[in-house]
Amino acid sequence: MASYRIEWKSSAERDLRNIDKQDIPRLIEAVEELANNPFSHQCRKLEGVESSYRIRVGNYRIIYQVDTTKKSVTIFHVRHRKDVYR
Repeated sequence: MASYRIEWKSSAERDLRNIDKQDIPRLIEAVEELANNPFSHQCRKLEGVESSYRIRVGNYRIIYQVDTTKKSVTIFHVRHRKDVYR
């Protein structure tokens, strides 16, 4: 049972449309795992922002924020590693 609710921003949905179809299932699976544990050993906190994190899935990065009071994880970006921090 998922303890956190996943919310997708329109920017993340747009990013998924530009990703190879074969990579999308792995990315979706990684996002679904965030519902169970948004602070897994894979996540790294982003500097300069209070509650933003990233996880690595192959050559892609998933940027998200965790709201512990609302028990929600908001996905902001799903992009290739060369483009995500621009």
